[in-house]
Amino acid sequence: MTAQVLVDGWRHLQFAVLPPHCLLCGQVGSGERDLCAACAADLLRNVVCCPRCALPLATPAPLCGECLQREPPFTTASVPFVYAAPLDQLVTHLKFGRSLAAGRVLAELWINALTVAPPPLPAALIPVPLHAQRLRERGYNQALELARPLAKTFAIALRDDVLVRTRATAAQSNLDAPERQRNLRGAFAAVDAAPVPAHVAVIDDVMTTGATLRECARVLLGAGAARVDVWALARAPKSRGPT
Repeated sequence: MTAQVLVDGWRHLQFAVLPPHCLLCGQVGSGERDLCAACAADLLRNVVCCPRCALPLATPAPLCGECLQREPPFTTASVPFVYAAPLDQLVTHLKFGRSLAAGRVLAELWINALTVAPPPLPAALIPVPLHAQRLRERGYNQALELARPLAKTFAIALRDDVLVRTRATAAQSNLDAPERQRNLRGAFAAVDAAPVPAHVAVIDDVMTTGATLRECARVLLGAGAARVDVWALARAPKSRGPT
């Protein structure tokens, strides 16, 4: 009997004794998920978006303005949700509230979305690494936690030994797009002893300006990858700035 069978059996037993509850509103969850049907229906799907970087768009277009001006190093981005309420609350619970239950719900939503509209499957998933200092503070890498069930479901190798974060960087949330790019310059490196498959996807929870994933893709291409895709759970819409 595998460890996963034991985990699944324990989960079924747990939900039989204590029904799931929605992590957002506290109501009874839907099926065996800690998310109710009403809150699930409020999640904003990233349907109309740039085909290259998945930026949400008001109307369909061949490419967004940014991709036309500056081609990203990755081939394509698969991002099923828009980073907006109430999904942002679940991401916050995972990243800053140490809620692995929120991570499980997010992974399940992500798997369902990819099952409906599967992207080209890479040979390996490579989670965006955390710096050692941030990893000690948080206790886990949220990108890696989300990548584990995706890799298992789609039978893709999970390679968290390929990329490292070489220096701690300032919080990206406080920076604009050009500052994010400067902040991340030289922040990632490929591990020399880890061979990079020809086709990989770098994976993260939220894609904001795309600066982190662009830099990771650039490093992976330099390390020998022939194609790098981006997989993220949610894409932040472009900020309109103060009105």
